[in-house]
Amino acid sequence: MTDTVDVNDRRARWNRRHAQAGAPAAPAEVLTDYAHLLPASGLALDLACGRGRNALFLAKAGFQVEAWDLSDVAIRELAAAAQQQRLAIHAEQRDVVAAPPAPASMDVIVVSHFLERTLCPALMRALKPGGLLFYQTFVREAVGSAGPSNPTYRLARNELLRLFSSLDVVVYREEGRLGDTRRGLRDVAQLVAQAAVC
Repeated sequence: MTDTVDVNDRRARWNRRHAQAGAPAAPAEVLTDYAHLLPASGLALDLACGRGRNALFLAKAGFQVEAWDLSDVAIRELAAAAQQQRLAIHAEQRDVVAAPPAPASMDVIVVSHFLERTLCPALMRALKPGGLLFYQTFVREAVGSAGPSNPTYRLARNELLRLFSSLDVVVYREEGRLGDTRRGLRDVAQLVAQAAVC
């Protein structure tokens, strides 16, 4: 019962947030900056997709896209946008923690501004051989105030590398508070990593 109540509370909180949000944000920088690493086609998952900024980007790039989020408000908005733009996106309201992707099912997985550490092993297993993970979320060693106030939902230094240690790192970026904090990538860590090729 407690788990159901917790999921319902989280869904209600995210539904309120999405209902009050303005225009959808741009796709995650880890995806746009490293789009040249994407395969030519395949099945991509935008996990905890919100209103689907990454899903829309992937579909426009020619991918068949799954987009999952706990918020039914966000999923309805994404489904409407996909239909209006005639994009191949299967948008599904789903508790991604309780129902992660199946093993060896995805060519690409994108996660942005979402952190559930217990889900990381399932995400690694969900990649097909040679599949790519694009991950970006907030760090504790931040310069600005964007992101969650609870440090539980922020990454410790180099934590993404540890969480996905069985993947091959292609790109990793985390600048913390080093040097001139008015420049560079601040407040987030970015990882592009690849599952082993059989």
